[in-house]
Amino acid sequence: MGAELQAPLVDGTAVRYVNLDYAASTPALQQVNDYVQSVLPYYASVHRGAGYASQISTSLYENARRTVRNFVGGREDDAVIFTRNTTDSLNLLAGCLPEDGEVLYLDVEHHANLLPWLQLPHRGLVAAGTIEETLAAVEEELASGGISLLAVTGASNVTGEVLPIVRFAAAAHAHGARIVVDAAQLAPHRRLDLLRDGIDYAAFSGHKLYAPFGAGVLVGRGDWLDSGRPHLAGGGAVKTVKVDSVSWATGSARHEGGSPNVLGAAALAKATEAIAGLDEPAWLAHESELRDALVEGLSNLPGIAVHRIFADSTDAIGVVNFSVHGYDAGLVAAYLSAEHGVGLRDGKFCAHPLLKRLGLPSGSLRASFGLGSRQDDVDRLLTGLRSLLRDGLGTDYAVDAGRWVPAVETRPFPDWAPPTPGTAGAAPCTTD
Repeated sequence: MGAELQAPLVDGTAVRYVNLDYAASTPALQQVNDYVQSVLPYYASVHRGAGYASQISTSLYENARRTVRNFVGGREDDAVIFTRNTTDSLNLLAGCLPEDGEVLYLDVEHHANLLPWLQLPHRGLVAAGTIEETLAAVEEELASGGISLLAVTGASNVTGEVLPIVRFAAAAHAHGARIVVDAAQLAPHRRLDLLRDGIDYAAFSGHKLYAPFGAGVLVGRGDWLDSGRPHLAGGGAVKTVKVDSVSWATGSARHEGGSPNVLGAAALAKATEAIAGLDEPAWLAHESELRDALVEGLSNLPGIAVHRIFADSTDAIGVVNFSVHGYDAGLVAAYLSAEHGVGLRDGKFCAHPLLKRLGLPSGSLRASFGLGSRQDDVDRLLTGLRSLLRDGLGTDYAVDAGRWVPAVETRPFPDWAPPTPGTAGAAPCTTD
């Protein structure tokens, strides 16, 4: 959806909006939107309602678990817990870890796969300059003992580089640890298979998987989850309750207290069905061609640097990180939006330690794409950057509430969308 959305420019014209911010949130698939509209009339409470609509909604919700489990190749007894997003899923898991072990993670992680572990016994490991050296360092740390969980991203949300999850999983298991994969970026671009790849837990979000209706998911082994701290203490998460005591449920219910996001779970499941039905070789080839064209185009422009973490990485999803010499990243992003109708992300991408080690303490730019992207999107970005390098800014810009914006904003909002208040704070992941 939104493929032909028109974006107004500061010169009073309008162009097709180029969405190169898929890594933050993807547009909704038309199939997902149509499905949500078809089930919406049946929306009701789940699990405890005797009414017809409630029974339909319960079936919808529980079948969504099976669909998502199948999508990631989960084991038959793996729990599928619906959450708000990947961050929520990883915080849930953090409350379920055994007390006699530490969590090992890398400094390349998104904050969602770093901050939850700081509340527990943990070891943060600085990644080496290559994947091979990093894997060796992880194996050495695991061999030293005392680690119960290895937490690692499937694909960097900053550079798009894909990590060898199968090898990380094998290393963890060889030393008696489990592995959790932050698959928020990987799942929309690559097929996961928990059983085949030896993954114990995977977390990802609907809003990055073409289902922006507010659901995430944690899929994985049930024993830790059944004995862990209930994530949401409330109705539905219990067996029995007395005035001063409680007997908690096991299974997914233990962590899904309160009324669940039925439509969000259904949308997420429908999105996984749509992706599972794609011609995978053609899908991956399309993405690879776009990424290669963008990296080549950026590399040929003077003063533009493309950033990567590992010198030996050979696989990457549709995420490219770069910077423009002499220009603040936020200013470039504002310019591309206001003068070329191109939307991408700037800042630190909720990965402060990684941006610091990449030598980008003030942030950089990230272009990301997916199923709805086309060659013209890449061309529009490159055209905008060439114009910037050749002609400079076409209008004046100023910093307002921590963000670069045109000094005189002429672009209208739709009638139903009030403008962002000028007192709004800067995006929380762009600052130190």
